[in-house]
Amino acid sequence: MSVKAIYDSAPLGALIRFSNDKPKPPARFTRKVAAWERVNGVGRLVRKSPPFVRGAYASPAAITLHEGDFASNGVVVLVVHRTHDLDSDLRFEVIGVPPPGSYRIVEPFGETVELLHLADDRTGAEAWLQAHRYSHARIEMAADTNQKQAASATEAPASATTTREVV
Repeated sequence: MSVKAIYDSAPLGALIRFSNDKPKPPARFTRKVAAWERVNGVGRLVRKSPPFVRGAYASPAAITLHEGDFASNGVVVLVVHRTHDLDSDLRFEVIGVPPPGSYRIVEPFGETVELLHLADDRTGAEAWLQAHRYSHARIEMAADTNQKQAASATEAPASATTTREVV
């Protein structure tokens, strides 16, 4: 699957595997293994960014995957997000979607929204939101947005993308 197909059809919160289709090198080649791991992995889809133009700079549409958090003594000190443009050479596949009845906590991010947390139920989502205090965050049911995306994917042509210009 291409990154364009993920951008068009995968819901926020989906688990996405990305790969360059090359086998993992033997463990004794630590630098080759590290390079392989940079282009092969799994992440949760947290943002779909539309293309935009800023002066002479044009950025294609992209997806952002949350690959993990690094914590020390229960405090997250580093969040790993990886952004892939629609012209990426990697192969992508959806390996899981948010289960029915789960809730997303999302926050506006420019013209799009960013997934902050995926909760099993409404009370879990409200508890997380109380503990983390994002001022513009909102809770939405995952199944509702999955159905909306599926409907919009069938109605809109695949080549229909919007471009925003920032001056």
